[in-house]
Amino acid sequence: MQVTSTENVTTSLDAKAVRDFAARLRGELIDPGNAAYDDARRVFNGMIDRHPRLIVRCADVADVINSVNFARDQGLALSVRGGGHNVAGSSMNDDGLVIDLSRMRDVRVDPVQRTARVGGGATWADLDHASHVFGLATPGGQVSSTGVGGLTLGGGIGHLSRKYGLAIDNLLSVDVVTADGAFVAASAQEHPDLFWAMRGAGGNFGVVTSFEFRLYPVSMVFGGPIIYPVEQVRDVLRLYRDYMAAAPDDLSVVFAFMIVPPGPPFPEHLWHKTMCGLLVCYTGPLDQAENIVQPLRQFGPPALDMIGPMPYPVLQSLFDPIAPSGLQQYWKGDFVTAISDEMIEIHAQYGPRIPTPFSIVHIYPVSGAANRVGADETAFAHRNAQFVHIIGAAYPDPADTPKNVAWVREYWSALHPYVSGTYVNFLMEEGEERVRGSYGNNYARLATLKQRYDPTNLFRMNQNIKPRGAEEHETSPS
Repeated sequence: MQVTSTENVTTSLDAKAVRDFAARLRGELIDPGNAAYDDARRVFNGMIDRHPRLIVRCADVADVINSVNFARDQGLALSVRGGGHNVAGSSMNDDGLVIDLSRMRDVRVDPVQRTARVGGGATWADLDHASHVFGLATPGGQVSSTGVGGLTLGGGIGHLSRKYGLAIDNLLSVDVVTADGAFVAASAQEHPDLFWAMRGAGGNFGVVTSFEFRLYPVSMVFGGPIIYPVEQVRDVLRLYRDYMAAAPDDLSVVFAFMIVPPGPPFPEHLWHKTMCGLLVCYTGPLDQAENIVQPLRQFGPPALDMIGPMPYPVLQSLFDPIAPSGLQQYWKGDFVTAISDEMIEIHAQYGPRIPTPFSIVHIYPVSGAANRVGADETAFAHRNAQFVHIIGAAYPDPADTPKNVAWVREYWSALHPYVSGTYVNFLMEEGEERVRGSYGNNYARLATLKQRYDPTNLFRMNQNIKPRGAEEHETSPS
C-alpha cells in the first residue's frame, strides 16, 4: 500500500508492519475498511474531509508512544486529535496516522490540594463535571465540547481568565510523548524549557497525555445573557468598552452579535431577529452582583435580560446549542489593545450581516490577571491585549461558502489595521506570517526548542513552528 509521508513524498507501508503495530496496541486501530472509519475521521468543522490511512484510538500512554514511534519510523504524516474542535482541522490528515486521545479522558480531582489531573482527550465538559462537585473550577473556554488539550496548548481564554489568568497560567505540569518516543514529565521544576514552550505552542512539541491544573473555589456565578436591539450596537459597544475598563477582575463580559434561535429560553417575538448582546460572568460575592450589573440593566432598555445566579458549568455550556459539530466553519480573529471608535463603526457595518444563528461575532476580554504575566514567561506572547475578537461563519450548506467566506474576510480585513496580534487557536490555514504573529518575539526561542525536541518536524500538522535553520516555505493566506 502507498501512503504520503511527512515530507509529501510517496512511500510504501508494509502490511506486516501494520499488523505488528496493531498487536502492540491496547486501543483500537482503524483503517478505511473499518465500519467506524468515517465516524472516527469526522471533526467539528464540516469543511474538513480528510482521509487518514490509520487512526489509533489510544487506550493509554503506551499506545501513544507506540504510535509516535510507528509514524516516525514509517515516515507517516502524524496528527493528534484531542477534542477534534480545532477549526483548521489539523487533528486529521490525508494518508497519514492520527493519534486519537478521545478514550483518554479521565479527570482526577484532588479537592485538598485543589488540583486536577486531566487526560489528553478530555473536554471542558469532562473537567467541569468532575471539579464542580467539589465547588472548584479552572479557566477554560466558552463551549464545553472543546477539547482541554487543544484550547490549553494555544493559551486558553475563558470566563475566568480576568480573575485567574489563561488556562496555561494554571497549568502545573504536563506529561508529554516527544518525537523520539520519550515520555517526559514537564513542569517549572522539570524540563522547564519544554514546559515554557508547551504553554502556548504545545502542539509543536509532542503529544500531551495528561495535564495538571490548579483549581479555584468557583461554584455558583452571577451571569447569563442580556440582549439589545441591533440598531443600538454603537452605543452597546461604547458601553461595553467603558464598562470593561472599570471592571473588577471578578467580572468578565463577552460581546456578541447573534441571530436569536427559535426556541426556549428565548421569547417567540425575538426568534430569528438579529440582535447584539453581552454574556456576563461575575464570580465575586453574590450580594454585590446586582450592583455590578446594574449599568447593563439600566441601559437600553434591553430586549431580554437573563442574568442571574447559575452553576458555573451551566454558564460554560450556554454557547453549546449554537456550536454543533459538523457545520461548515470559517473563522478569522485577532487580539486588540483597545476598541476604538473606528472599530466600533466597522462592527456596526459588518456585524448585523451575521449570516446564520450558528455564526459568531464575539469579543472576549483578555485583561485582568491574564495581563499580569510577562510576555516572555510563556510561549503565549500577547499579554498586552485587552480583547480578542473572532468572526466566524457557520452554516450547513457548502454552497453558501463563497458568500460567507467573503463576509468573514471583508469584516476581518476592515478590522485588521487596528489589531495587535494573532491568536493561534483561531487560525485556519493562513500562512507562515500569521503563525509568527501568534508568538511575536518568542518565535525565535520556539524555533530553537523545536530543533532540539523535534528536529525532523514530525509534529507539523498544526500551526507549525519549523525547527531553527529549516528552510522556510510561505503558504498563501486563506
